[in-house]
Amino acid sequence: MRPAGPVAPSRYRMATSPRTATPRPARPADPATVWQGRRRRADHDLKRDAVIRAAARSFNDRGYHNTSLDDIASALGVTKPTVYYYVENKEQLLFECFRAGLEPIRKALDAAEVSADSGRERLRRVIADYARAIASEYGWCMVRAEHQDLGPELSRQVKALKSGIDQGIRSLLRRGIEDGSIEPCDERIAAFAIAGALNWIAHWYREGQQMGADAVADAYVAFLENALQPRATSPTRSGRGRPQVG
Repeated sequence: MRPAGPVAPSRYRMATSPRTATPRPARPADPATVWQGRRRRADHDLKRDAVIRAAARSFNDRGYHNTSLDDIASALGVTKPTVYYYVENKEQLLFECFRAGLEPIRKALDAAEVSADSGRERLRRVIADYARAIASEYGWCMVRAEHQDLGPELSRQVKALKSGIDQGIRSLLRRGIEDGSIEPCDERIAAFAIAGALNWIAHWYREGQQMGADAVADAYVAFLENALQPRATSPTRSGRGRPQVG
């Protein structure tokens, strides 16, 4: 049974922040520190962010089903009702971890949409931010959230968010093919290959390794860019059209 305590309104619905929103305070390295000392009510968002980050770390270390809200509260040094003040349940926590991890990728795609650079250059920046996001504390949740027994509504939202990322990558691939900066290919297969390679980072990368997140991102960008760069000859340039699969 859910313990008594103040409950924040549901945040299951996606909310998009305006581009001119006031920057939020810098996040401390340890989420628990936001409860230390006297804090103002204005720190609500910072504390909610800390709850989500602590949950992401716990899910990554123990797995979703082996992590309880008591574990998350203990990691933060707060009571379980305090966690319930910021989220409704563990299912919502997993969804919020997933959404937090996707946010830098969505921002990168938004920036690419209005950029005047070539399709390949825009895609390069998206790939770099995607890799860093997967190498972050949210990586496990980004890759595994869809398979953790989420309810129908949250599962629908997870699939919709993932589809948006996929369509954004396909769009950049098409633009790169059109402007000649990307080798003609089937953008659907190419987008699957890019996302699949990047998502696999969550299976092997752990924070604190000798190779940091930025180095991982640089390595993936170099590898994938090499695969996408135009060749001396291509089917499109020789008049045979772009190769398609299925």
